[in-house]
Amino acid sequence: MSYVAPLKDMLFVINELAGLSEVNTLPGCEDASPETVEAVLEENAKFCSEVVAPLNVAGDKEPSFWQEGKVTTTKGFKEAFKAFGEAGWQGVQHPVEFGGQGLPKLVATPCIEMLNSANLSFALCPLLTDGAIEALMTAGTDEQKKIYLENLISGKWTGTMNLTEPQAGSDLALVRSRAVPQGDGTYKISGTKIFITYGEHDMAENIVHLVLARTPDAPEGVKGISLFVVPKFLVNADGSLGERNDVHCVSIEHKLGIKASPTAVLQFGDHGGAIGTLVGEENRGLEYMFIMMNAARFAVGMQGIGVAERAYQKAVQYARDRVQSRDLAGSSGPVAIIHHPDVRRMLMSMRAHTEAARALSYVTAAAHDAAHHHPDAAVRKINQEFYEYMVPVVKGWSTEMSINVASDGVQVHGGMGFIEETGAAQHYRDARILTIYEGTTAIQANDLVGRKTVRDGGATAKGVLAQVRRTEEELAAYTSGDLAAIRNQLAAGSRALEEVVDYVAGNMKADIKGVFAGSVLYLKMAGVVLGGWQMARAALVAQRKLDAGDGDVKFFQAKIATARFFADHILSQASGYRVAIVDGSAGVMAIAEEQF
Repeated sequence: MSYVAPLKDMLFVINELAGLSEVNTLPGCEDASPETVEAVLEENAKFCSEVVAPLNVAGDKEPSFWQEGKVTTTKGFKEAFKAFGEAGWQGVQHPVEFGGQGLPKLVATPCIEMLNSANLSFALCPLLTDGAIEALMTAGTDEQKKIYLENLISGKWTGTMNLTEPQAGSDLALVRSRAVPQGDGTYKISGTKIFITYGEHDMAENIVHLVLARTPDAPEGVKGISLFVVPKFLVNADGSLGERNDVHCVSIEHKLGIKASPTAVLQFGDHGGAIGTLVGEENRGLEYMFIMMNAARFAVGMQGIGVAERAYQKAVQYARDRVQSRDLAGSSGPVAIIHHPDVRRMLMSMRAHTEAARALSYVTAAAHDAAHHHPDAAVRKINQEFYEYMVPVVKGWSTEMSINVASDGVQVHGGMGFIEETGAAQHYRDARILTIYEGTTAIQANDLVGRKTVRDGGATAKGVLAQVRRTEEELAAYTSGDLAAIRNQLAAGSRALEEVVDYVAGNMKADIKGVFAGSVLYLKMAGVVLGGWQMARAALVAQRKLDAGDGDVKFFQAKIATARFFADHILSQASGYRVAIVDGSAGVMAIAEEQF
């Protein structure tokens, strides 16, 4: 089946929950009118469904391949990427002065979701390029910006992020790649980098590698890491491409999923040294790389939402088409399996999880826009704190839920889901990497605990919960029915989350292992409660629209029903998370290593 973007839901979230009208008033965001945004999303949906989505299965069956140092991508990818760049999709959220569209992150976010729904492997190339653009915008020299940004934003060139080495996975203190100054402003880079997404391919004229390495006198550990730009082809003074740089792809990985995306092993400096230039100051590379990484982490969260939406659409279509067994209420013959209660439960779970994660991520994107564009410094600060708190949740929870949603998609298909020809298994395999790269769920959870909760004593988390309480107060106007039931679960969930925040902030020094034993559960709980908060807000809007006789009745009724399902089946899990985090930490470390 082809991918159909859920534009109605996307526009509902953008306008009613994320507050496009407020974002549109921010300095620099004036072009993002509701009419313009709707037109942009419609065009993006058309491009993704007609150009990119048809390549998804082909990429899985006939993935990129390596031969004699060169990588050839799946047939059709090169042409699709050229069309992607020419249509301006790489530059949606990037500055007009460098050829971008200059639209808010709130507008770029659904575009990212649609691209990932259409083809997760294809979308990884623009994802890494976005990160490179962000890093160079923030820390690059004027000359670097002039050389690289317009070419990256146009899609003529692509970008990569080079952190991992054979001995240095998530522990970047172990990075050993070398960068030796040449006295002319350049450095010679040497070393091996692994797991480099689109580190070599045939879709663009040049590949701009951002590489972590150490200078000869650098201190040990993460304080001695610097960041360098190392292009595949050197760039002449007039902007034309020069000779081949000494960076070569020696192999690509054979993977469980995202097979069309080439994951390269890159060797720097085997033939005299790869030429690179320093980004920012020496020994501040990790700081700059985190600019890329934070952009990428949010985008990976969108990958989770994208693949969940695609898996849900496929499961719904199959459930409508597959005829099997009689209806429990009695029927003259077999019925489509969408009539069976457990199939409905799975479909509702897939739908509710995806909609909640979408709403949470779009609201987070709007906070990013306010943090960067609002004229009031105090408002910028509050929104930046909200955004930073939410990034590990968007990345961690959205990707974890995508695996569960894709798994349910296989289950809805029954035995046919285990057969590759139906396509349900590809979404499951593709989703599995999302909780691993750009920082595992545990790394996101450690960030949520350490930098985002303990550091300010839980103040930011409590500020978010104060917003949840205001939604609870609005729901209190409804004393019976769906909204009252949603309020009951939201109130219980927010209280449980507040207890966990207090536990995490208050016990770090006394029982650090106990706190971190529950860190991933804390992240998942935050996703469940804050996703439930957004679903509750959606239900409020929908009920008010129905009361006013305004809009699509069936759409709003479905919004309320989905929010009620989320409250009853998903948000209700919050109390169990609280028990596991606050009372269950001892069990994690209870037995000795040799007892395993």
